[in-house]
Amino acid sequence: MPKIKFRYLPHTADIRFVSYGNTFKEAFENAVRALLNIMLDTKRISRENSKVGSIIIKESARTKEDLVWYTLQDILSKVDEKGLKAFDFKITNLDEAKLKLSGKLFFKNVDKDYSLLEVKAITPHDLKVEKAEKWRIHVLVDV
Repeated sequence: MPKIKFRYLPHTADIRFVSYGNTFKEAFENAVRALLNIMLDTKRISRENSKVGSIIIKESARTKEDLVWYTLQDILSKVDEKGLKAFDFKITNLDEAKLKLSGKLFFKNVDKDYSLLEVKAITPHDLKVEKAEKWRIHVLVDV
């Protein structure tokens, strides 16, 4: 049985999801993947025969929730403003004590339009990071 990375949940007007991971880092990367899958057809982009590029993402915050919010907003802004065909994200350095993150957002330069939905913002409302048997990150996306 495949491991579930994220799940979309019912919501009346926006899109809500929860990402999972054995570590905070893994759940965080899966939250970015869930966001990218809302905006873009990431599977088709990743299969494109084109060179992979990357952009460095760096963030710091006071809480884990803020770190997730700032990072998702930053990625949303970069994808939107640069028209990136982003398909994955890897955290290269995560200091959980100081709440600092750096990572790489991977994209391909292709002419095809792989847009799915326009995301307006990541809302801080109901954003929650929790650890039970696994790490879970709950996110609400304004579309």
